[in-house]
Amino acid sequence: MEITYLKGVGPKRAELYKKLGIETAEQLTEYYPRDYVDFTDLKNIDGVEMGEVCAFRARVDQKLYPRSYAGKIQIYKAVLNADSREITAVFFNTKFVFDTLKIGAEYIFYGKIGGSLLNKEVVSPQFLLPNSAGLSPKYPLTAGLTNNTVSANMKTALEYIKRAETLPESIRERFGLIGADEAMRKIHFPKTRSEYEEARRRLVFEELLTLKLGLSQIKNHGRILSGAVMTDVDMNKFYAGIPFTPTNAQMNAVNDCIADMKRMYPMNRLIQGDVGSGKTLVAAAAAYFAFCNGFVTLVMAPTEVLAKQHFETFGRFLEPLGLRVGLLSGSMSAAEKREIRAAAANGEINVLVGTHALIQKSVEIKRLGLVIVDEQHRFGVSQRSNLAEKGINPHIMAMSATPIPRTLALIMYGDLDVSVLNEMPKGRIPIETYAVDSSFRTRVYNFIKKHIAAGRQAFIVCPRVQQSDDSDKKSAIEYYNTLTSSEFAGIPTGLLYGKMKQADKDAVMNDFRDNKLKLLISTTVIEVGIDVPNAVVMLIENAEQFGLSQLHQLRGRVGRGSEQSYCILMTDSKSEYTCARMTAMKDNTDGYKIADIDLQLRGPGNFFGREQHGLPPMKVADLADDSGVLAEIDKLAEGILSSDADLSRLEHKQLREGVIKLFGKADEFGWN
Repeated sequence: MEITYLKGVGPKRAELYKKLGIETAEQLTEYYPRDYVDFTDLKNIDGVEMGEVCAFRARVDQKLYPRSYAGKIQIYKAVLNADSREITAVFFNTKFVFDTLKIGAEYIFYGKIGGSLLNKEVVSPQFLLPNSAGLSPKYPLTAGLTNNTVSANMKTALEYIKRAETLPESIRERFGLIGADEAMRKIHFPKTRSEYEEARRRLVFEELLTLKLGLSQIKNHGRILSGAVMTDVDMNKFYAGIPFTPTNAQMNAVNDCIADMKRMYPMNRLIQGDVGSGKTLVAAAAAYFAFCNGFVTLVMAPTEVLAKQHFETFGRFLEPLGLRVGLLSGSMSAAEKREIRAAAANGEINVLVGTHALIQKSVEIKRLGLVIVDEQHRFGVSQRSNLAEKGINPHIMAMSATPIPRTLALIMYGDLDVSVLNEMPKGRIPIETYAVDSSFRTRVYNFIKKHIAAGRQAFIVCPRVQQSDDSDKKSAIEYYNTLTSSEFAGIPTGLLYGKMKQADKDAVMNDFRDNKLKLLISTTVIEVGIDVPNAVVMLIENAEQFGLSQLHQLRGRVGRGSEQSYCILMTDSKSEYTCARMTAMKDNTDGYKIADIDLQLRGPGNFFGREQHGLPPMKVADLADDSGVLAEIDKLAEGILSSDADLSRLEHKQLREGVIKLFGKADEFGWN
């Protein structure tokens, strides 16, 4: 049913719902509350503190004559008796609400307690009759829609809509889940906290199971014949050209990739490793293996800075072995792009590195055998698919230096096999980390200058590009202007931030890499991939502004050479939350341990922020808050697909429809 025709909606209100993505009554019932007003947790007024928001039971003893204020505002007051204590309810310009209160009747009131200890007040409270008390939903709104309106429309929609069951009875019984229709009704209007919890548990379970099944099917749909089946080659020539000994983890990952690429169906593997664990070596080895089999490799990075660095690194590893490595990025001139595209189409380039420019239809690759996507969490499933379409079912390798707790990885990387680099290359010296407040600023500056005088380099990271009027947070531009005219005057200093022209970024990074610049002041644009072994000190301003995993990524820009390196976290925040996070950074260098702590400290909904890394959007599940059920869902999905790979059985019909609905069209999430 179109929502326009739902009683109480109409064309004008339907347009408002359309802004929320709601066009049918069924879609309205799937628009879940963001929070609830709990009318069941009743407080005794004597024990309530001033400013506390709470629910309490009270009788209406008296309704006072309304008063006008400044000729515009009508003030209505009712004297309430709550546990033999008097409290006044105050309403502004809401005569129709005030009139519903009946003298002598009891209600459950909910609001913020104000006034004074002797004369307590509750301003504009919500209230219900005791027999209708429960958890009242609070919905995400748009201008023109009130919460009362959405609640009323929701109750009407629930009279017409019955939700079809999606989970087989055997699964519901096994995991103690209520039915789909019951869950839908209880999530909107639960009478108790336990009703809400059982409704949410059912909906979360269903949503995460659907997500996991979809990702697993994408993975299994890759089990089609590859156009790039490869055979064994002698890799000793590649390893002989490396100036260091690979770790066992690196060798195992290379062997995983080679085994995958020799199979009849495409590799779909993630190489996950902490900062500095050597993922690029694994990628270069796979590219060499593909080259020896007569195939070309595409390498896509999320930023031009990282793409150029990969171009240089792959070149160092592979060009001495006879491979030609090319670079294609958005900032290149039209003539340069045409030349590179022509060389790629003719098979003259063996490894082509680039940014999103690689996805363009004008890029044609002769005998594409391997696609490598770096920092894969920044790309969706669809972008990997778009690259893969440039060949005949080529092999896909994704790389990520972003540590993800294992439970979340079950979903995040559900369409990939995973190799983990859990060893650091030999000779890496752990970075010493300190957390200080701004009273140490002069000492920190002197510490940086001492290392610069010794021939080393340093980073200073700021959370903002420019200063805002209402913020004292350090900004890169103002900070650069201040430092280069004061404490660091005469020291070659560079400035780097995301919105600079690419040519200017490249010039700054090249000068820093070549040791022409001794200090680099930057935003988080350096978070991923910048590799300058001579940089040994990093100062992070306003460290409380960054997540732990991001701080760990930033810290990983130093400690890449043979000298002792240092990371200094500067913050004047004294909150327990900040102190706990700074302590975690000082005490831990393992990115996966830090990711687990980050997840615990940030709490529900904040681990990934607004983006869910290329995954379909969740309506009720939270990948951080609900991580505890992911392990059992992973096993359940594996069991379902092992006996019914395409969900064709009658009992799985609704699950299959849910997967298709969640993942949408093929060009959006790679579903087919």
